[in-house]
Amino acid sequence: MVGILLPFAGLLAAALLWAAGAGWLGAVTPVAASFSPGPTVDALLQLLQGRDLWEHVALSLQRVAVGLVIALLLGIPLGVLTGLSPLFSRTTTPLFQFARMISPLSWMPIAVMVLGVGDAPVYFLLAFAAVWPILLNTAAGVAQLDPNWLLLARSLSATRRETLLRVILPGITAHILTGVRLAIGIIWIVLVPAEMLGVSAGLGYFILDSRDRLAYSDLMAAILVIGFLGYLLDHAARSLHRRWLHA
Repeated sequence: MVGILLPFAGLLAAALLWAAGAGWLGAVTPVAASFSPGPTVDALLQLLQGRDLWEHVALSLQRVAVGLVIALLLGIPLGVLTGLSPLFSRTTTPLFQFARMISPLSWMPIAVMVLGVGDAPVYFLLAFAAVWPILLNTAAGVAQLDPNWLLLARSLSATRRETLLRVILPGITAHILTGVRLAIGIIWIVLVPAEMLGVSAGLGYFILDSRDRLAYSDLMAAILVIGFLGYLLDHAARSLHRRWLHA
């Protein structure tokens, strides 16, 4: 019972601090009253009953899915190659470590200039942000594989394809899922600012549009939606990881 009540106690404390902070700011800046819990909840209920917010959410989730798929298609093969080939690892590790420390958002102007406005630069930024945890966790999983598994596969005359599909990938799936969970967290953070440039829909665009319309309650409601959706995505990734470990 205590384990159930504690999360609600934390949320209640956060809501009280939110109300107190909004009230204090409201005495200094009248517009801050729009950020208080009451107007925000009213705006959120109205948005949930309409279609506009759901369309923005659906488009943002689509972009997340596309960016994650691209990152998986790039990160898993590169991670496997990095883990299997010491030569490739020594050659590319400095490059990978250098590239992953560059903020994905710093590529925004270049992405727009090269790829144009629309979804393409957003996909690039999301994939660039998500590929590194997947690549590095995949490589770490390959490095931690029991060498006896690979020796057994060779002794049974398994082809490289069979070794990859039946020994390596099943053996590193937990590491890949860990990378996916980390990638989802990063990609969700990058999504909102990426959608503030060159697109006409999505949660990031909705926040900018709410600001321009001076609809501050809608803006705060969108922030709550972003946090809730991010929590659900992380929970789904954690559940998938736990299910695999106990399979």
